[in-house]
Amino acid sequence: MVATIRIDQLLQEAVTSPYRMLVTRPTGAAVRGRIQAALDGSECETALLDFSAIELIDLSCADEVVVKLLATDTMARRYVVLRGLCDNQREAIDHVLAQQRLAVAALLPETDRPALLGWATDDLRRAFDAVCATAGPVVVSALAAMLEWPVARAADALATLARHRVVRAAADGYRPLSLPLL
Repeated sequence: MVATIRIDQLLQEAVTSPYRMLVTRPTGAAVRGRIQAALDGSECETALLDFSAIELIDLSCADEVVVKLLATDTMARRYVVLRGLCDNQREAIDHVLAQQRLAVAALLPETDRPALLGWATDDLRRAFDAVCATAGPVVVSALAAMLEWPVARAADALATLARHRVVRAAADGYRPLSLPLL
């Protein structure tokens, strides 16, 4: 089950003004608190954070909303996917995630395909793209064959992606995060 959370609505509740810019650390903390409250009573596996109506996010808000959210107990059993990011938002979020050696999946508006933001090696990015491009589960040996890698390299990449919660580890292999059609 996926819980879609519109960040613009939470921002309006948090600051009670009509602007659509996520700036300042206190604003980011207030929005993160509302995200956590929305998810606390939910049984959803995936939180889809929709930034499409947000104009700007600064580094401090990117840190408060995304990085600190990923570190909470609320998110320990959930997956997070970002949607509707413009270039400046993507750059800010990518930067703060990379500094903390964290990663998150994002649906980019220009392709509407999953991309990896934050800290990731080239191997992780290639493995993530391969998992997302397949229709079913990907087993280690199949990924190794697809990318012409040794099995140990493929196993390490898939395990790391699962640890970062950007792919699902299942009994039958590794799967991309399933989202409703957007």
